[in-house]
Amino acid sequence: MVKIVFFGTPSFAVPSLERLVASGEQVVAAVTQPDRRRGRGQRSQPSAVKAAALAHGIPVLQPARAGDPEFAEQLRAVAPDLGVVAAYGKMLPDAILDTPRLGTINVHASLLPKYRGAAPVHRAIMAGERETGITMIRLVRDMDAGPMLARAVYPISEDDTSETAERGLAELGASLLLSTVAALASGQAAEQEQDHALATLAPRLTREDGCIDWTQPAETIRNKIRGLYPWPHAHSFLNGARLLILRGTVEPVADLAGTDAPVSPGAILVARGDQLHVACGERTVLAVHELHPEGRKRLPTRAFLAGRPIALPASFTSLPEPA
Repeated sequence: MVKIVFFGTPSFAVPSLERLVASGEQVVAAVTQPDRRRGRGQRSQPSAVKAAALAHGIPVLQPARAGDPEFAEQLRAVAPDLGVVAAYGKMLPDAILDTPRLGTINVHASLLPKYRGAAPVHRAIMAGERETGITMIRLVRDMDAGPMLARAVYPISEDDTSETAERGLAELGASLLLSTVAALASGQAAEQEQDHALATLAPRLTREDGCIDWTQPAETIRNKIRGLYPWPHAHSFLNGARLLILRGTVEPVADLAGTDAPVSPGAILVARGDQLHVACGERTVLAVHELHPEGRKRLPTRAFLAGRPIALPASFTSLPEPA
């Protein structure tokens, strides 16, 4: 048994923490980000990892900065053998990484060296990848560049969003973590350097990432919708109003059959019943199935069109139309 300090914040990290506890490993502290104000009432709420740790009686540390001297002292005081990081959300300085005698490892949600960074699951789905996975790495100063200890593949289904894929990856990562901890504790772990020439980046998401470029093919737009669900969502503008596009599929191009005339990307081809078909690049068509007008509830296409009929011709735009 090794003494573990666990670093994590969102729900993705909880299965790893729970599996460590269930396996009998000694988690001496859980480090998570400070409580945040959330929701309409802006009440201070703990992270998912803090809630799980407290439920197991694990001491919780919430440094404002990972480099605070007081935090370094607290970490040394619990004398961990191993540090485990799963979506903590902050870079850790060398002094913290090196405090545990066996070093610090990370449950990273991609098949490294691809998709290093804060949003590997989202970026993989947006790129149309058919598989991703978990890579256990030893943390070093450079982001997600440490040697690999273990890998496991997760197939991405046609209907996976970043939300559903993250749930599957969280469970896969928890299982891989246990075998990796056992290997490290017994001295049997083998490390393999990454091929840094193959590295790709997965930077943190912003609201601007959600802007739909209708000149792209429908499949590319659908991947964006899936990858940016549940945040920040793909979005577009219709009659000056911003709409979040929550679900969509690639539609057979019957709407464009029989004509060679150019169709402007973003043009709405069909808007009736439960059908809302939009022209995309390369003469492809996206069928929108669910939308969320800002400030309103999310709606299936039929309910949206019943409340907001669209008179054709009309088009979605990437920017609000000037007044």
